[in-house]
Amino acid sequence: MRMRVPLLLGFLTGMFVLVQFFIPHKRMAEALQMLINWGMIVGTFALVLGLGSLLRTHLDKIRRRRPAYVYSFITLLSFVVMLVLGLFWGIGAKTPFNWLFNWVQVPLDSTVFSLLAFFMASAAYRSFRARSVEATILLIAAVIVIIGRVPISGEYTHGHWPQFTEWLMIYPAVGAKRGIIFGVALGVIATSLRIILGIERSHLGGD
Repeated sequence: MRMRVPLLLGFLTGMFVLVQFFIPHKRMAEALQMLINWGMIVGTFALVLGLGSLLRTHLDKIRRRRPAYVYSFITLLSFVVMLVLGLFWGIGAKTPFNWLFNWVQVPLDSTVFSLLAFFMASAAYRSFRARSVEATILLIAAVIVIIGRVPISGEYTHGHWPQFTEWLMIYPAVGAKRGIIFGVALGVIATSLRIILGIERSHLGGD
């Protein structure tokens, strides 16, 4: 019974959302909007549970003095400071919350994303080793695109190099991208049907 009720609710909800695409009726649209509102309410409670889990995890690290527990203390302190500032002074344009967000959070985000460039370069170096035919094709295409994207190299190497680079980016790359999107879409459809029909039960703690 503990598993049957969630499976039944998931089946009915999934079938309703699926059927309403084929029945363009005002009542169906209103019912769908009601389900979306319920989902937002459930998501809000899930956010509260997530925050509770975050606090419990970091408090446990601080209490047990686990490695790098200082970062857990900084995380909790930042959370409390931003929460207090947002509740008492708001989140407007000239509030302490907004000032900390623009001058602390945004620079930190920029720093992390700038470090990703080095990881991407390292991953590209490992991926572009011509160990197979596919890797060789990837290496050749990457070199062509890199040279074509650099204005000085692309224009002075050959006059049509930038145009050839654009052709690679527009036709072969977009074709491969759309193939990947089709594959992802089919995977989403298959997974959704498995959840609606009760075949996939991992989200309920089943096997």
